[in-house]
Amino acid sequence: MDKIISILEGIRAGVDYAAEDELIDAGILNSLDVITLVNELNHAFDIEIGMEDMIPENFNSAEAIAELVESLQ
Repeated sequence: MDKIISILEGIRAGVDYAAEDELIDAGILNSLDVITLVNELNHAFDIEIGMEDMIPENFNSAEAIAELVESLQ
């Protein structure tokens, strides 16, 4: 989880990623941020996030992102 939060902070600083659960729904992360995030996650965790995984529920919180990464490893 720390690695995911670090990646998120590198994309958009100043957000409490440990507590926030509406990163997409509240517009905290925009589409370009998500593309950057997916690229960073793919490289950092040696996974491939596919189009079928690109749903808001998978990116609304650091916890949801961690669950997605785990499921793809």
